[in-house]
This record gives sequence, structure tokens and C-alpha cells, in this order.
Amino acid sequence: MGAGVPSRRARARGALPGQDGWLALSDDDLLFQIQSLPPDHDDDEELLRVVRSSRHFFLRQEAAKRMHDAARLKDLAGDRHIGQILARHMERASDVDYLQRLVRESRHLDVRNAARAQLQALLRAKGRRAR
Repeated sequence: MGAGVPSRRARARGALPGQDGWLALSDDDLLFQIQSLPPDHDDDEELLRVVRSSRHFFLRQEAAKRMHDAARLKDLAGDRHIGQILARHMERASDVDYLQRLVRESRHLDVRNAARAQLQALLRAKGRRAR
């Protein structure tokens, strides 16, 4: 998770030449596109392209928040901005092992804290269901 991940990403200011789809939009237009998605959208692929891009972390976080299949973010857990969003999406008992790994291995305090909080919430909910 932490090994081999650069400490800072080069940030793109707006669309870069040769980009297509949503990445060809300006930052403002891209943010509008992401925030205007209906709850039942089918745009996880475009959102994932934004998350993997070098666009501003806020745009990448907003795209991550709107993804339906948060498991697709697992490869990006080493990115502190995406790791926080990923940890907050983990809601099933099967996610406990992954959250524990994030708590142990993430080099980013905010990712560890988000994973720890989500893990505690899952364990509390599991305790209530077991009674």
C-alpha cells in the first residue's frame, strides 16, 4: 500500500491535450458533471478515469465518492485522498480484513484514521446484530 507510492502527485490544471471524455472538460465543468450525476448513474468507468488522473485532488475525491463499486478503488488505497473515500465505503463484514490492513499499512494518517473509524463502526454494528 505505501511502498513505491510517490509522496506527491503532479497535478494537472484543467484538461491536458489529447484527453477525451470527461477528462477533456475544464475543472469547473468536470466538477459539475460529477456532482450532477443521478443516484442510479452508470458512469463508474468515467469516474474511475477521473480518480486515476492527475486532476486536482478535490475532483478526484468527488469522483471517488460517486462511484457505485468502491472495490474498484482498492488499487488506489495508497493515495491518501482516495484511501479516505475508500475506507468510508467499506460497509460489509467482508471488508474488515481490508480495513485492518489499511490501519496497519497505510502511510497516511488520514487514511488510517478513516479506516479505523469505519472498522469501529462495522464492529459495533456487528455486535448489535449478534445480540
